[in-house]
Amino acid sequence: MVKGERPEFTAPPDIFYNDTEARKYTTSSRMENIQASLTQRALELLALPDDDQVKLLLDVGCGSGLSGQALTEKGHVWMGFDISAAMLDVALEREAEGDLCLHDIGQGLPLRAGKFDGAISISAIQWLCNADTKAADPRKRMRAFFESLYGCLARGARAVLQFYPQNTEQAHMLTSAAMRAGFSGGLVVDFPHSTRAKKYFLVLMVGSATPLPAAEGMEGQEPADGSQVNIINRKQQKRRKLNHAIVMDSARHPEAKGKGWIFKKKDQMRKKGYTAVPPDTRYTGRKRKSHF
Repeated sequence: MVKGERPEFTAPPDIFYNDTEARKYTTSSRMENIQASLTQRALELLALPDDDQVKLLLDVGCGSGLSGQALTEKGHVWMGFDISAAMLDVALEREAEGDLCLHDIGQGLPLRAGKFDGAISISAIQWLCNADTKAADPRKRMRAFFESLYGCLARGARAVLQFYPQNTEQAHMLTSAAMRAGFSGGLVVDFPHSTRAKKYFLVLMVGSATPLPAAEGMEGQEPADGSQVNIINRKQQKRRKLNHAIVMDSARHPEAKGKGWIFKKKDQMRKKGYTAVPPDTRYTGRKRKSHF
């Protein structure tokens, strides 16, 4: 996988999270800290009643059990679903205390109605937006998932689904699918002014609607714990790749000198259909002073 590339653009989740990737993901202290932080925030947004009763929770896309570990530490009983057998194998090796189920959530959740007190999901539901096969319809998969999720939650329960949208259209598509399934609620975006720390949580409610929880970081501050999660800006990524390609091509062709050649090269890329070619400005091709 190219550094910075979104996993869902690389392969279907059951293939991408193979044995090697599953173990690398689980043994990364950085990923463990991010998962713990996101799960803690999801539990805050879940707003479970402050009583002594043990809650039965659902972990959608439970992976190797990193998020489930946080649920166990809070004293909850949980069941986890994941499409990756390798991830669930690692969860079993780690002796995750939840019940684990190998299942594609895009086919709906095969659960009894009204049995769960809440649900969380960390970094999973964006995979529903991808058509990995010709027969896969993202909208049908979202419908199957959200309708079955709504059905298995008790009245008054919440689901908090953290995800990484590719763009605003994808975020709207997931939110709309949840609302059509019967949920109330909406999107809570923590640290909305930060490119690196921005986090998306779909907070869904069964039954009577209540006001959405307040988002964190509305005043522009960064997370107190310093944890930051990148949302890939694909347009900027493509621009960087194209700039790098132009520079490398210039190095391979000594005769390529000056602004004229650069303008010509960029025009060729535009004619080939590239949409992320940087615009021509007065700084294009300008020689930069050495900092050494």
